[in-house]
Order: sequence, then structure tokens, then C-alpha cells
Amino acid sequence: MKIIRTMVAATLAAGAMTAAVAQDYPTKPVTLVIPYAAGGTTETMARVFSVALGEELGQKVIVQVKPGAGGALGASEVSRAAPDGYTVLFSTASTLMWPPLTQDVDFTLESFDFVAKISDYQQAVVAKADAPFDTMEELIAYSKDNTLSYGDQSSLSRAFIDAVADKEGIQWNGIPTKGGGEMVPFLLGGKIDFAWSGGVHQAYEGKMKVLMSMNYDRLAASPDVPSIQELYGISMPSQAILSVPAGTPAEAIAVLAEKAEAAMENPEFVELMTTKLNFPLAYQGTEAITKAITESNAVLADIAASQ
Repeated sequence: MKIIRTMVAATLAAGAMTAAVAQDYPTKPVTLVIPYAAGGTTETMARVFSVALGEELGQKVIVQVKPGAGGALGASEVSRAAPDGYTVLFSTASTLMWPPLTQDVDFTLESFDFVAKISDYQQAVVAKADAPFDTMEELIAYSKDNTLSYGDQSSLSRAFIDAVADKEGIQWNGIPTKGGGEMVPFLLGGKIDFAWSGGVHQAYEGKMKVLMSMNYDRLAASPDVPSIQELYGISMPSQAILSVPAGTPAEAIAVLAEKAEAAMENPEFVELMTTKLNFPLAYQGTEAITKAITESNAVLADIAASQ
């Protein structure tokens, strides 16, 4: 009986702690980690979002930029953080899926709990406005008589662009760039011939052109440009998500998800997304985004196995 009473007491205490989390969280500033270099789409989006989220939470949200290894370094740091709701990652979903499949990293997809989807990256193959090709078909034809280089931002973007090259029987030279902030001057400065973009190109209308959407669907801002799914039957995960270390209390995750959805209605954030970045506001809650990521991970596992 004593053991049973002890177990009951422990259960009640845990329940009381859970209730306290739901009632009091957050009681101190929350850290929002961005695992990519400053100047890119994610950093721009996350900084404005952090202010809106802080207003909804009633606590300051401190932004930490932790770039490296295509986002894997920042993701690794978050995976090791205390699962208490005070460390949140703002990243692409693929940053949490691809590295464990292809690199020696100290986290897996199961190292995270997923809070919400904020948007979809407007991923594309882009070129300078005056490049001697206007479509993917023309790029392929031009590549057969010329040696071209492209800018990638991770091993994932490189894998998908190289998959296209393999299908077409051509070879491109991949040049690593540290996010959109470095890709833009490389492309506009003529150091590379074309590039993978996570969406930063949409802030350079008139200076860049889209050759192909890398998403499953065509991009909202480029409805006449085919997607990689249409042309080659593959596509990259496109979700911009919030995640936390695995084991974070469900009540804290629920608060973060609720406040994130409210923060997406912040006028400054809405203006950034719809006017400057041309990104969709595409909220998904915890259950929906977890299901979507699980399904996407199976697709990426097949791509990784073919490398």
C-alpha cells in the first residue's frame, strides 16, 4: 500500500507540475535559434516573427543566429537544450530530416517535437535577369555546350539539383554558399551562373528570374513557371517550422502553437510576408505538421539512399 500511495503521490505531483507549466509558462525570456546566416530569408522572417511572438507570450524572445553545416549546427544545439519550452528552433523542416540521413550529426528527427508551421519556403532555381536562358529547358540546352556553376546552400539543395543534372545527362559545378545572404552577391556578381534559393530571390524582382519551382507546386509569385515535381517527379520539403527539444511539456508546446498562430496576424509580420518576401501565411498546428514531416521524411530517405 505504501508503494501504491507513493506512486499516486508522484503522479499527482507530476500532474501539478504539468498544470503549473500550462498556467505559468513562460515565466522568463524564450530563445529563438536561427540555424542559418544573417541576411537570408529565414533570418529576416524569424527576426520580425520573434517580436510578434514575444508580444503574444508576454515575454521577450531573444534571437540567436547559429549558422553552419546547412543548419545542422544550430539544430544540434537546440536538440541538446533543456526540454522546457524556453529554446525554440525556427528552421526549414528539411534541416531536421536531411542531416541525420546523410551526415554524422548528433541528432535525429526524433530529437525534436514540432510546434507549428509558419509558412512554405518559395524554393526555386534562379538566375540573373540577363542570363542567356529563361526557362529550365533553355538552361539544360545551354549547359550542354557550356560549363556552368551553381550556388547551393546545403547538401539537400545540392542533392536535388544534382538529381536533375543526372536525369539530363549533364554536370554542373556546385558552389557552397552560406545562405541567401551570400548567394545573392555571388549570383548578381557573376560568380555563379544560377542558384538554389529558399525564397530570397523574391526580394530581387527585376534582378533575378525563376527557372523552376523546387516545391511540389508552382510558386505563388511565379505561377507560369513549372515545378520540379511536374518536370522530374520529385520535390523538396518546403515548410518553415517551429520545433523544440523532444520531451518538452505538451502544455508548453500548446501555448507556443497558440501564440505562434496569433503572432502570424501581427501587421508588421503580415506586411513582411505578403509584400516584401511574397511568402504565404500557412499555419499548421502541432498534429498536422508532425504528420506532414513524418511523411516527407520517408521521401527524403529514398533520395538519400540513391546518393
